[in-house]
Amino acid sequence: MTFDLLIKNATLPDGRKGMDIACAGGRIAAVERAIAGEAARMIEANGRLVSPPFVDSHFHMDATLSLGLPRMNESGTLLEGIALWGELKPLLTHEAVMERALRYCDLAVSQGLLAIRTHVDICDDRLLAVEALLEVKKRIAPYIDLQLVAFPQDGFYRSPNAEKNLIRALDMGVDIVGGIPHFERTMADGARSVSALCEIAAERGLMVDMHCDETDDPMSRHIETLAYETQRLGLQGRVAGSHLTSMHSMDNYYVSKLLPLIAEAGVSAIANPLINITIQGRHDTYPKRRGQTRVPEMRSQGINVAFGHDCVMDPWYSLGSADMLEVASMGLHVAHMTSREAIRYVFDCVTKNPAKIMGLEGYGLKVGCKADMVLLQAADPIEAIRLKARRLAVVKSGRVISETPAQLARLSLEGRPETVDPADYTPAGS
Repeated sequence: MTFDLLIKNATLPDGRKGMDIACAGGRIAAVERAIAGEAARMIEANGRLVSPPFVDSHFHMDATLSLGLPRMNESGTLLEGIALWGELKPLLTHEAVMERALRYCDLAVSQGLLAIRTHVDICDDRLLAVEALLEVKKRIAPYIDLQLVAFPQDGFYRSPNAEKNLIRALDMGVDIVGGIPHFERTMADGARSVSALCEIAAERGLMVDMHCDETDDPMSRHIETLAYETQRLGLQGRVAGSHLTSMHSMDNYYVSKLLPLIAEAGVSAIANPLINITIQGRHDTYPKRRGQTRVPEMRSQGINVAFGHDCVMDPWYSLGSADMLEVASMGLHVAHMTSREAIRYVFDCVTKNPAKIMGLEGYGLKVGCKADMVLLQAADPIEAIRLKARRLAVVKSGRVISETPAQLARLSLEGRPETVDPADYTPAGS
């Protein structure tokens, strides 16, 4: 039999070794040992890890790579970042938003990041960023699965035209209903916004992904309302609460009540370790709160947890490189998830767990799944996170779309870890 691509002698994330992966017609045709047949392209993995592509279920592509425009966030706080984004919005152009987003997508492909859910601010009456990212979505479809969330950055009720603009954005083709209840003027308005936004999603058959309780205030409890509305409206499995950082400040008794409610409602959680650990705890002296939500406790309740990158070089975060292994590394450190088994789970938090949140069809390394995968210079998921492993080859629909130059790929598994420079990678193509 002739295949489009055959990867030989791979290690899979579940621990199976010496596996061959055959791809044909954009799908995985076989996953077994010693596959016989010819292939248009053959890759010898030499025991290295082949993983499904990385997935980022929480990002802000309309703001990415805008660092320093129109000025820097001097305090590094969330509120100054929001204010700075408000200054930048009137200066945005369709072309500039697209150019930055496409540059980021090219970098993402080189890092094996082939599925992204991005929030897009709908509080600009021009809906300029919405139009730009809808166009970006079309252009990058051969490389990246992109979902857009209609995000009322300035508050669904607090911003005068947010409700009207959100409906317009959904009518234009935005995929998911977003919100930011803790940024409304009152707790009551926040809870009311959760109800209204979930009703919009239910009426339209859409998913919900809400910035929820991104604050150090333990009394910010909108995730409780989100779980309730998910149950009331039958949205189980279609709702995610992002950030949930107030939970790190809540008392344990309340959390012992809250987590089972989230689990019962089938609400997923998306932590954003790089941003949460940077933004939260800014008003603390010592001891300082860590900022990240309660990932191990959520896991123990059966709640699906993913890690997102959130920001790269924008008003909120001046660092980042589209590397979901960096996100995973920060997440496991701040959550004290350093057992071997927990580190493997954290790898799932940037692969299959966010894929479940996004509802990605055909994701995985089984026969019949889409032939999307990444070959990493690591022996297993733990080493991949430890070394921030180099992406040796990135495959989309059975075709290699990015690969490391041969002179870098020759480094053995036992070689010293080296800093990953995006310039080392072949661009994703055009």
